[in-house]
Amino acid sequence: MDIITALKAISDDTRMKIITLLLQHNYCVRALARKLGISEAGVSQHLKILREAGLVSGEKKGYFVHYSVNRDALREIAGNIESLACTEPSNEEGKCRCREI
Repeated sequence: MDIITALKAISDDTRMKIITLLLQHNYCVRALARKLGISEAGVSQHLKILREAGLVSGEKKGYFVHYSVNRDALREIAGNIESLACTEPSNEEGKCRCREI
């Protein structure tokens, strides 16, 4: 999974709401559209971005595709952010590594 692509995907407010809803329950496009108050086409476009980022997947059930969150991908994102938060500054604090021209 590309962490940058995944972070860009969830940086959109609507896509974050979709992830939040899907963490609680698997939904089809129609149900997500009703819950979010946007068109089914709009939901489909957001789901496409989330699928391409590896954050959601769909399973066909009858006439509908029900979507769920790839929780392992979310854990990977969280781990990357946690690693960033734990990064300590170098001992050369305050020293610029660039040469002045």
